[in-house]
Amino acid sequence: MKHYLFQFFCLWFFFTYTNKAAAFQTSSPEDIHVWEMQELTFEAENTYDNYYTDVKVWVDLKGPGFSKRIYGFWDGDNIFRVRLVATAPGEWEWTSGSTSEDSGLKQKSGKFTAVEWTEQEKQENPNRRGFVQATPNGHALQYADGTPYFMVGDTWLAGSTWRLPFRSASTSDEYSPGPGIGFEDALNYRRNQGFNSVSMIAAFPNWEADNNPSTYADENGIFVRNAWEKFGYDVASDEGIDASGGESYWGTFTAKNMRDEYGNLPFSMSAEHKGVSNFNNINPEYFQSLDKKMQYMSKEGFVPLLETIRRDAGPSWNAYFNFKESFARYVQYLISRYGAQNFLFSGIHLDWIPEDFSLTAEQFNEALTYHLNTYGPPPFGQPHTSLIDRSTYTTFGHGEEVPWLDMHSVGNKPRDHGFYGAMDTLFHLEPPYPAINFEPYYTGWDHEINKPGGETPVANSDRDNYFARAQMYGSVLSGGLAGHVHGTAAYDITTTGEPAGARPQIWDALKYESGNQMQHLRSFMLSEGDRYQQLKPSHQRLHPHKSETSKLRGLDGWTLMMMTPEKDFSLLYIENKAELPTISGLKKNTSYSFEWYNPRNGEWHEPEVIKSDRKGNLKLSNFPDGSNPSSKDWAAKILQTE
Repeated sequence: MKHYLFQFFCLWFFFTYTNKAAAFQTSSPEDIHVWEMQELTFEAENTYDNYYTDVKVWVDLKGPGFSKRIYGFWDGDNIFRVRLVATAPGEWEWTSGSTSEDSGLKQKSGKFTAVEWTEQEKQENPNRRGFVQATPNGHALQYADGTPYFMVGDTWLAGSTWRLPFRSASTSDEYSPGPGIGFEDALNYRRNQGFNSVSMIAAFPNWEADNNPSTYADENGIFVRNAWEKFGYDVASDEGIDASGGESYWGTFTAKNMRDEYGNLPFSMSAEHKGVSNFNNINPEYFQSLDKKMQYMSKEGFVPLLETIRRDAGPSWNAYFNFKESFARYVQYLISRYGAQNFLFSGIHLDWIPEDFSLTAEQFNEALTYHLNTYGPPPFGQPHTSLIDRSTYTTFGHGEEVPWLDMHSVGNKPRDHGFYGAMDTLFHLEPPYPAINFEPYYTGWDHEINKPGGETPVANSDRDNYFARAQMYGSVLSGGLAGHVHGTAAYDITTTGEPAGARPQIWDALKYESGNQMQHLRSFMLSEGDRYQQLKPSHQRLHPHKSETSKLRGLDGWTLMMMTPEKDFSLLYIENKAELPTISGLKKNTSYSFEWYNPRNGEWHEPEVIKSDRKGNLKLSNFPDGSNPSSKDWAAKILQTE
């Protein structure tokens, strides 16, 4: 068959989803909207030993205010695809290119006209407002049209795999999570609770349910993985497999299998190194499964956080492959495949940097900087961040030290007041970047890093949900104006028929009350529209800021506040056991409306007018229940009234 590029009107494909199935649909010129993914398909004339490594394909795309190179990706056989969007209404044109002299890939061209969505259509799906970007002041996030985007995320790190299967099946608003849950069920459930994002790791190389422990080194002493355990499935040796130097490593359980719904792995397995992926031989079929989830989330108005890999794949990748070159190629594969969608991109899931089974932050930084220098940033401007242990600033640096990163985060440790100083530091960096807590307290998880003040509450108890809630408001009001990601302890998504072990089942974790309370955080922050984006941390204006008995390693007794520079708008969060503060630094002899907010149910109390004194101090009356110190956590809003 003669290979050629189909004429333009037959080439513009995009995913469309109904309640029952996902399918391709041809798009006519009248249907091409801004910010809607379009797909060009090219068939290579030549034959290549390795289509993934031997050839690059792109289109140079030009339109109103836009002129960039958009890289494509190999999608199996001799097929390459380029996915793109029009960022503004008007006339657009593209020309294809390739590193190979291949008539099926080079010097193809086309034109199209993009039209704007109606306001009603934007109301139906906020992703039609454009891709998420930093606000003009750098501290928060917004859609391209300036509408605020406050991230309300959940932690589904294994949601990319068969463990939360995409079933192309209808779901219901009345669905209650239970065994057999599917991706559509879980997403719809969270959407109805006000969520607009989930965090997923794109692939888990080297993770298999085999006879090796979840964490082990090969015969060369190279650590192959540091995976989540498949509880209840013992390995052959309780002492694990010998690493270099004859030392054994712990592990009585094998690793969780992280294939897709059809049994595909993200890479083929190395013939030379047992248990190690061949990182130069990607498997497009695995990512075709992920396509369905990413497209479904886009249709449902979600802006997911997509991460490359968990850091434990690094040692074998670095030992047996050219890591910098190969990892950069994989990063670009993900950006090419999903960069025409509204998402946040995480270059590496660096939740921990153990000496044996992770590369260093410097090695990941070098590889991601190499990617940036080779391919450029995501062409449609989505933020590039990293899930981190403690702080991206302390791990990587800022600005020129880490040129690929333009959104900061805190996470993982310490899951207590210790996050807040790190977040405040991020807020005051120059130039300013949006910041968020990607790994706060996890409801329902009994783990040593998840015990504020040494406590382990009963799962889904009032105290358990309080800890999650305190991290929501505390992280945001310490400067994390990008939003918040809820800690769901079932992040590994133990599936039906497997014992949960140390973490809850996903259908139980989804029903914990802390998840339902995330919507109240967004309502609180956006209660005055986009004015929250101008707030600045102002804890020094609280007297006292924390009670005498409060602990840095706990989550009781602190009061947190942000205030606008004009001193006309403030938001507060007051933890359980905190003392009622006096607020200083306000306008002198000025009337303010003070309104209590219940973060447990999202209800506002009747506002009262309080006048600051001649020094600009505002003295508060008792908490709503009359107690002092507080017996519950509270939030509040202060607005100037004159």
